[in-house]
Amino acid sequence: MTRLFPSAIAGSLPKPSWLAEANKLWAPWRLDGVELEQAQTDATLLWIKLQEDAGIDVVGDGEQARQHFVHGFLEQVDGIDTENKVTMGIRNNRYEAQVPQVVAPLMLKGRVHQREATAMAAHTDRRTKFTLPGPMTIVDTIADRYYGDRVAMAMAFADLLNAEARGLEADGIDVIQFDEPAFNVYTSEVAEWGIEALERATRGLTCTTAVHICYGYGIEANATWKQTLGDEWRQYEEVFPAISASSIDQVSVEFFRSQVPPELMSLLVGKDVMVGVIDVGSDEVETPEQVAQTIEMASKYVPVEHIIAATNCGMAPMHRDVAAAKLAALGAGAALARG
Repeated sequence: MTRLFPSAIAGSLPKPSWLAEANKLWAPWRLDGVELEQAQTDATLLWIKLQEDAGIDVVGDGEQARQHFVHGFLEQVDGIDTENKVTMGIRNNRYEAQVPQVVAPLMLKGRVHQREATAMAAHTDRRTKFTLPGPMTIVDTIADRYYGDRVAMAMAFADLLNAEARGLEADGIDVIQFDEPAFNVYTSEVAEWGIEALERATRGLTCTTAVHICYGYGIEANATWKQTLGDEWRQYEEVFPAISASSIDQVSVEFFRSQVPPELMSLLVGKDVMVGVIDVGSDEVETPEQVAQTIEMASKYVPVEHIIAATNCGMAPMHRDVAAAKLAALGAGAALARG
């Protein structure tokens, strides 16, 4: 890292109202065909500019070409029946969703995110990050009617993710992040097979690798779940040692306005830590001073050269103006922390 406390987003950003319905996950597209592709690219470039204006150091595509962080990848996978969806409990039945079914061997139809990645790499001089769903989270978000084995299906998805990740690296992406909110739910399985699947997805990459582990989008189901977790959220304590022993370079964690004990970050020995300094579950915009204070608190447990200031999670369901204001606070707060 070239300077202390570089800033980055966790992943998604709100879609402009001309692309999809605002403030809604799974919002249907307002266009189709070539016009939709052009609009998705336009939205990607818009958010790149807004991130740059906010002083964000590592910019992302904001997942503007994906309705959902998992299913945007699944759309380009053969062996999945997307027509006959079934209702399935997600994240250990925290909420239910209509999901497609795996019905045959999994194979990529081709490149998945090349269009967004090349557009981003061509239109910014800043470091770029691209997000993919992690293997454990994918298998927790799709119904299995073929493999009959959760781990075997995760490894099959890991191979597909690896192929796309290698393509993204060739497109010029600097950081490839795998989103694994399921790590915070199935904590005992992370060491058993979750890390193995994650490292299988990253094998052969020479770019920076990252994993994002959070408590979910700022939606009602996640807010309700958080209220059941008590005064201290200690899920990270169970999974951080396994991640620390892995080959993954960076770990993105939820922190600000959470009940995560800050000392748990000290378990991520030798890793860059993307500290969540922006709350995605509230429209209240942080001040730069609050962001700087959160970074200072994290620095008691993480060496300063390993701290990246980030959002707690994606901001897809948020109001666009609120998200933009939070990005500005993130950039200004990181700059303030540098002194």
